[in-house]
Amino acid sequence: MTKLAPVRTPALLALFSHLCALMACWLLLFASARLLGVQVTLLVASLIQGLLAALIGQRLGLSGWWWPINPGLVLMQNYALPPWVPLIGFVVLLLLNWNALVERVPLYLTGPATERVLAERLARLGDGFRFVDLGCGVGGSLLRLARAYPTASFVGVETAPLSFLICWLRCLPRRNCSVRMRSLWREPLGRYDAVYCFLSPAPMPRLWEKASIEMRPGALLISNSFEVPGVPAEEVLPVDDLRRSRLLIWRPGHAAAPDGPGANG
Repeated sequence: MTKLAPVRTPALLALFSHLCALMACWLLLFASARLLGVQVTLLVASLIQGLLAALIGQRLGLSGWWWPINPGLVLMQNYALPPWVPLIGFVVLLLLNWNALVERVPLYLTGPATERVLAERLARLGDGFRFVDLGCGVGGSLLRLARAYPTASFVGVETAPLSFLICWLRCLPRRNCSVRMRSLWREPLGRYDAVYCFLSPAPMPRLWEKASIEMRPGALLISNSFEVPGVPAEEVLPVDDLRRSRLLIWRPGHAAAPDGPGANG
C-alpha cells in the first residue's frame, strides 16, 4: 500500500504557525507580567507574535518570502497607507500565484534539502543531460542546478507572469538556462532526460498520461512529494527536512533504457 504524500498547503501551515505563536506569546506575556511585573503594549505584543509566527513558519518549511509578512502586517497598522498600496500587493500576489487559479497549482518553491537530493540524482545522468522544470516559479532551483552542471541544458516552464519575468531575468547570464512562458501541457517532453515537477495532487494523473505518451524510454519523471495515483514510483528518495519531502521517480517510457542523455531509444 502506497503512502500518502504529506500535505503541502502553505496557507494551512501559515495558519498553524500563527496559532502556535499566539499561544506561545500569551504564555510568555503572562509569565513576564506575573513573575517580573512587566506589561507591554498591544503593538509590542502583536509584533512578538508576528516574529514568533515567522520563526515557526520557517521551521515548518514555509518559503523565505513568508518571513516579513507576519511582523510587516503588524507594523503597517500604525501607518495610514493609501488605498492603492494593498491593491498593488494583491496584484503582485496574483501575478505570482496565477497558476493557483487557472491550474490549481500553487507557487511551491523547492527547499534546499530537496534541491541537494535532486542534484545528486541528476549527477547519475552523466554530462550533457537535458532537464526541464514544469512550473519553475522564480527560478531559484533552476538557476542553481544550471550553475552546478554547466554542461547540461536546463529549461523552465512557467505561466504566472511575474514569476516568469523574475525567472527570465535571473537566467539571462546563464547560457545553459532558459525559461519559457508556456503551459506545461504545451511543452513537449520527449526532448528531455529528466522532467521535474513540484505541482499539486490535481494535475498528476493528467501529467502521467502526457509523460507516458511523450517521454522516451529511460527518461526520468521526478515529482517532488506528489504521487501519481495507482502508479508506484520506481525510486523514492527521502529528503531530510521537516516537511518529510520525497522525490518520486518514474520512467514513463514504454521500454526501459539506461539513464543518460544518450538513451534515445
